Amino acid sequence: MTKRLRAASAVLGTVLAVSAAGLPAQASADDTRQPGRPTALPLGTPGLAETRTTRTLQPGVTLTRIVRGAVDPAHHWTVEASIPGGDTSPDPDAPPTTLKDRASAHALAGDLRDQGFQARVERVTTPRTADYAGGTLGWRVRTGTFDAQSAATAERARLRAAGFTGSVTYTGWDGATTDRGPWRVDVLTIDPRRFRGTLDASYGPDLENRETTSALSAAAGATAAVNAGFFVLDPRAGAPGDPAGVGVYDGRLLSEPVRGRPALVVHDHGRRTDVTRLTWRGRVTAGRTSLSLDGINRVPGLIRNCGGREGDTPTSLPLHDVTCTNPDQLVAFTADFGASTPQGEGTEAVLDAHGRVTELRSPRGGPLPPGGSSVQATGQRTAELAESARPGRRLRLTTTLLNDRGHHVTPSHGTDIVNAGPELVRDGRLHVTPATDGMVHPGDPSWYYGWVHKRNPRTLAGVDAAGRTLLVTADGRSTDALGLSITEAAKVARSLGLRDAVNLDGGGSTTMVAGDQVINDPSDAAGERPVGDALLILPGRDRRAP
Repeated sequence: MTKRLRAASAVLGTVLAVSAAGLPAQASADDTRQPGRPTALPLGTPGLAETRTTRTLQPGVTLTRIVRGAVDPAHHWTVEASIPGGDTSPDPDAPPTTLKDRASAHALAGDLRDQGFQARVERVTTPRTADYAGGTLGWRVRTGTFDAQSAATAERARLRAAGFTGSVTYTGWDGATTDRGPWRVDVLTIDPRRFRGTLDASYGPDLENRETTSALSAAAGATAAVNAGFFVLDPRAGAPGDPAGVGVYDGRLLSEPVRGRPALVVHDHGRRTDVTRLTWRGRVTAGRTSLSLDGINRVPGLIRNCGGREGDTPTSLPLHDVTCTNPDQLVAFTADFGASTPQGEGTEAVLDAHGRVTELRSPRGGPLPPGGSSVQATGQRTAELAESARPGRRLRLTTTLLNDRGHHVTPSHGTDIVNAGPELVRDGRLHVTPATDGMVHPGDPSWYYGWVHKRNPRTLAGVDAAGRTLLVTADGRSTDALGLSITEAAKVARSLGLRDAVNLDGGGSTTMVAGDQVINDPSDAAGERPVGDALLILPGRDRRAP
């Protein structure tokens, strides 16, 4: 057991050992769960051993660790080769990817066998979801079967020396329903009937820099925390740390939604947690002139996860992990963004605390006055701003959130909203929406294979029929914890009794903190990953929810 896991065991406290036979049988796809009814996780073969370890962290807040199954001797390490386009591919100029058509995969396997490698071709099929037909994603090529990761790494080196490329992988991450584990899932449950603390979201000192979940938790004196929404990681995609989607903190909209994507809505008192889909409108008004905004607190021209305005390239629809571009943008900034607004070509109207233009900067970028804000324009929108934002003139910035019915959403001071996707559960039934939320990349099945289909660390959240909020992490990318596919994450959420649930940022971002300890095992080689924001459970105080 690692030092981190020993610490986690100390935090969790009392162990309740439960065999799968002592829990209700796995339900059909149409089953809904009764609140408070323990149900075996629907992972792997039925009848696997499962233990649950629970501790009360503060009144109304419990932490439960669920461990299911054990290391499966059928799993092994292998090398997954990158398949080039080649003469057999529908697109011979396409870059090498993990999955290709059957002919391309067999052509590569033949080349590998000619070089003395034990290559095999495997068909990859994926489950149907609420908005995606599933079926065959493509074919992959693998070589070798190894008990140790080091042996697979040596095989990859031999593969590269022969002029091929590939990656080391563990077959337990493939997602077979016949696997025997292990899985490790941690669950924070907030019961509003007894909760007297605060459920909050925090991005740290500013939006544009990243902090670890544990640092955000410690700074706030939180009892527990998990990582939250997606964010910019690569400086070429914007400002690292900036939410890649909606961000509402203490009732203030500080980052605009990715068009129609789901979000998690939480309130300070821990009641009425919700999953909702949001769009927005923003305007800059100067006298009788009104200009539409393209964004809030992000680098103009770079729209992470897309889902912005018409004219964005390659799409105005959501497209996850893609940075869309648009040279003609109008973006508003508040002091929450950082010490300085982004620099670059274009014009910036700097506003004082009363909304009056103090200067026009060109090129754009620099500090804001105390309590001030700004509007940056690029490309063809530069002339619009320069005409409307003359020094001394007052500008009025307005933003409006809209739900999926087109109704205005007006967050109170005690409301936070973090971006998410895809949906997992709606009204107690599986409702997985990768196509709607941009996780299906046209012409690139390998992306879906790696992000949605395969098992990864996951963070998810939702609310059950009793109004309890659950924050859940599942470790992955190791032999000790296989992780979850997106479909498995949805099934886990439903088995935990969630009426509505959504996927948050996962992978190396997945982190849970209790007290001053990271209790899960983040998968990045460097350890805990700095993130954009986190959900915090703060200590109780004697007050009742309104």
